[in-house]
Amino acid sequence: MKLNEDKLHALLGQVVTEMGAAANGPLITIGDKLGLYTTLSESGHLSSAELATKTNTAERYVREWLSAQAASGYVEYHPESQKFSMTPEQTMVFGNRKSPVFMTGAFYAISSVYHDEYKIEKAFKTGEGVSWGDHNSCLFCGTEKFFSPSYEGNLISNWIPSLEGVAEKLEKGAKVADIGCGHAASTIIMAKEFPNSSFVGYDFHEGSIEQAKERAKEVGLTNVTFEVSTAKDFPGNDYDFITFFDCLHDMGDPAGACAHAKAALKADGTCMIVEPFAKDSLEENLNPVGRAFYAFSTMLCTPCSLNQEVGLALGAQAGEKQLREVITKGGFTRIKRATETPFNMILEARP
Repeated sequence: MKLNEDKLHALLGQVVTEMGAAANGPLITIGDKLGLYTTLSESGHLSSAELATKTNTAERYVREWLSAQAASGYVEYHPESQKFSMTPEQTMVFGNRKSPVFMTGAFYAISSVYHDEYKIEKAFKTGEGVSWGDHNSCLFCGTEKFFSPSYEGNLISNWIPSLEGVAEKLEKGAKVADIGCGHAASTIIMAKEFPNSSFVGYDFHEGSIEQAKERAKEVGLTNVTFEVSTAKDFPGNDYDFITFFDCLHDMGDPAGACAHAKAALKADGTCMIVEPFAKDSLEENLNPVGRAFYAFSTMLCTPCSLNQEVGLALGAQAGEKQLREVITKGGFTRIKRATETPFNMILEARP
């Protein structure tokens, strides 16, 4: 077989880029934790010494960190002054925690998959699953940090208004269940916006529910509660609105979860299912977004589903066709794609 030198060099170049990205992952979480990005983004041009002083960190480490960030294109370097700054775009991604495209949270979750690599290697050999709760704790805070900006930027302004009659019900006062709520980013956003409605968040991971209670307590919410429960046995009925945020594909029996949700809804109720954006075929998902989601799916979503009953293992790139089949099997008869973002599709399901 004849070697194509151009293709080889192109592949090697890509791998070197990947090496740099992988090595910079911890630097991104360090920069986030120590406030290096936010301080730089708010301060204009700073030298490494000035940034170190402002953040109470060691200059030599900060200098090397800034060099890595500049080489990555995450901050700007100005040779004439030997100072650094951040563009508005860089600030949106790394420096502004309220930005809908704030991305540092993803790297906390990525750090967890490196910690748990040996568990997934074993699963490859046995075919068994790995429970969500058995992952490194970086996953739980990382998931919250990654999804929260998108929920903050889209849930109230776009997603809920795209659903038929739901915003009006929530304004007047509705009964809502948020299934697979995790640390409650989605639940708290809704509860703050709609004080006349009552919300309950359910998750099968006890640690996440405890954290959710703390989050709600911190912001002083009185219209939200949290309970440990699975998607197939959460209590209550006559819900006006039931939500699944980026979790249905993680479930062992998503059709069973949909069936239970349908039974718990009022006859005129609505179920909103937020899922990672994907097309219906592999070839359509061979792109940067699909690449990231397939990687997370291999390490997190598929093992989580395989660890549960049925173990359907939809994966994070299931696509709308498969999701519709599951939702329909759960008993819903009216399903539509209400809206979408580059990272999510929002499905509206009604009995």
